[in-house]
Amino acid sequence: MKKTLLFAAAMTASLVSVAQTRLTKDNIDQVIASMTLEEKATLLVGGSQPLPDSSIPTATSAKVPGAAGNTRAIPRFGIPVTVLSDGPAGVRIQPTRQGDSNTYYCTAFPVGTSMASSWDLDLMERVTVAMGQEVLEYGVDVLLAPGMNIHRSPLCGRNFEYFSEDPLLSGKMAAAYTKGIQSNGVGVSIKHFMANNQETNRNEDDAQISQRALREIYLKNFEIAVKEAQPWTVMSSYNKMNGKYTQQNRELLTTVLRDEWGFNGIVMTDWGNKAGTIIAVEAGNDLMCPGSPSEIQRIMDAVKNGTLSMEYVDTNVRRMLEYVLKTPAYANYKYSNKPDLKAHAALVREAGAECIVLLKNDGVLPLKGDENIALYGLGSYDFIAGGTGSGDVNKEYIRNIEDGLKGNGFKVNANIADLYTKYNSYAKALQAATGNGGSWFSRALVSEMEVPESVVARELPNSDIAVITIRRNSGEGADRTSAQGDFNLTAVERNLLECACDSYHAAGKKVVVVLNVGGVVETASWKNLPDAVVLAWQPGMEGGASVADVLCGKVNPSGKLPMSFPVSFFDTPSAVNFPYKVENNNNRRGPAVPRKNVDYTEYQEGIYVGYRYYETEGVEVSYPFGYGLSYTTFSYTKPVVKATADGFVATVTVTNTGKVAGKEAVQLYVSAPAGGLDKPATELKGFAKTKLLAPGESQVVTIAVDNYTLASFNEANSAWEAAAGTYKVNFAASVKDVRASAEYKLKAAKNWKVNNVLKPEVALAK
Repeated sequence: MKKTLLFAAAMTASLVSVAQTRLTKDNIDQVIASMTLEEKATLLVGGSQPLPDSSIPTATSAKVPGAAGNTRAIPRFGIPVTVLSDGPAGVRIQPTRQGDSNTYYCTAFPVGTSMASSWDLDLMERVTVAMGQEVLEYGVDVLLAPGMNIHRSPLCGRNFEYFSEDPLLSGKMAAAYTKGIQSNGVGVSIKHFMANNQETNRNEDDAQISQRALREIYLKNFEIAVKEAQPWTVMSSYNKMNGKYTQQNRELLTTVLRDEWGFNGIVMTDWGNKAGTIIAVEAGNDLMCPGSPSEIQRIMDAVKNGTLSMEYVDTNVRRMLEYVLKTPAYANYKYSNKPDLKAHAALVREAGAECIVLLKNDGVLPLKGDENIALYGLGSYDFIAGGTGSGDVNKEYIRNIEDGLKGNGFKVNANIADLYTKYNSYAKALQAATGNGGSWFSRALVSEMEVPESVVARELPNSDIAVITIRRNSGEGADRTSAQGDFNLTAVERNLLECACDSYHAAGKKVVVVLNVGGVVETASWKNLPDAVVLAWQPGMEGGASVADVLCGKVNPSGKLPMSFPVSFFDTPSAVNFPYKVENNNNRRGPAVPRKNVDYTEYQEGIYVGYRYYETEGVEVSYPFGYGLSYTTFSYTKPVVKATADGFVATVTVTNTGKVAGKEAVQLYVSAPAGGLDKPATELKGFAKTKLLAPGESQVVTIAVDNYTLASFNEANSAWEAAAGTYKVNFAASVKDVRASAEYKLKAAKNWKVNNVLKPEVALAK
């Protein structure tokens, strides 16, 4: 009897001990000390696969079907599964579930490039607050977004997910995105860190980049986002950078990200399983995603045989526990599965219109409202809301341009119903031929129905204006090409455009082109033909209504280009160092002799990306960085630059000098004093969007710039340096449209020493 009582007391004490070690913010050290090696290794590996023969009762989570992945639970410490979901334009989960009559559709918001075209940080934050509500209410803890790699080339297959060719615009947009999502008590994972600027052989390609280009272009946007918004997580990319996989690079993930920038969250891998798990742990990559038992075993074996120090494991476990404590899953949040989709759809319509860029307008827009519109182009009827792959969203519907125009009271294809019927039949046949758009990693087939000249001539008397939609799509796993039907128009598209313009202009009527695209297309050879060109981008599920709102003048377009539109693809500074002819090389291992732009890519253009190159070298573009028209006009007056303790504050008065209300994105470009480091002719150092200004109304726009933002990176000194001298400060409507100027005098040079890391290795054989 006495032995029985003693055993019962021991069991009770053991249970109390376990209860006392349930994870809280105050007992992380105790939990780490109490965890077994298997539990620690388990916490560092995602839960995509169950653990065979394990003492830990954890498995893959069916909590949110269709989510990209999850972390693993450790039940005896009260550590729950946390859920990770794609994607940048909205939550990506399964919209229907077996045995469940409910639906779980998510809102497809405008893609990243579209949102960056707003140049509006407040709008970005409003949109992502709504997006974050869907993350929370669908039971997700972290959204794997935003994508924020630099638009090094217009042909990167995932540019639609990303923001800009400029690191400051990209970083500021990413910071606003992060703040919006995380205001809901859920997290983001900014990605892909870093130099994932092509999809071709993205798992193995070695991006070879100078330290200066890394610091000023490819790291700078991540630095801004981390310092201004403290994302919960960062996602390391698949590729190598200067000879090392980014997920296994301690200089990148610890020295720069944590020690220099002060990042305090977790780093997770992109979705794969590289053999170097142990190197990744040592580098500071806390979570292996999506997770495999083999990775858990690698960690355990390495600790046991002494090739991996427990110190590295415990450091990463600590960060994982700190992450778990922040999640709704840990708080046992009772998510509703009922976010406010109706309100979010209305926001998509508003945001989509705010992001549209008016590239050309010879007086035809806005439309009067009583026109009979002939609607050409498959995109008018089968509109593209967003790109493919993990950047896609399972939405309930897509509003096309025909729907949008009719909803705004226009007559569309009156007396020519057969045109609508033909396009819809063609769209259905195309979808059937491609398996409803193709596989996860394939680019959706871009094809256009041929419209004979006789059809255009026949329908001309029945319409007042023609609207032609040209569409493009791309996505994860493959880059775009410089061929017809991608960067360039197809013969069918060009014939339609030429035929419509010839016929309508001969009759004194107008033609409008709408570009429903995710990235840059060639415009220089044909933009003189139509009377207006409207860059709609991929503006989300209400995109057709957004386009119609701009066409009819319900919304005055205020979007501006977040990248340059070159005359030709081969004008881009990275053209000869990009795989513009190579498709579908995802996961391809390099041959015995490494293949340039597939197994390694030389960033020979250095810091001269986009407008930095065009402006410095005087290369003509079709449309410059920051460009965008309005239905009204603006003046810039009273430019003032006042020095502060660590930089300057620039102000300018913007006045609406036209006849309708509108918004203006004011861009601040700075030219550095001569001497010292070689520098671009001008660089974006700040921007601000006005409120909606009534005709005659003015607003004083204020933009603060610190000296660190002015600095360039000196590789010889491993330091950021802002030279002494006079800086020219330009207030502009685009990089080529300077409206007012002032000066800033920096009396003494400034410098910020950093670690001499991330050096490029010897170039591979050419």
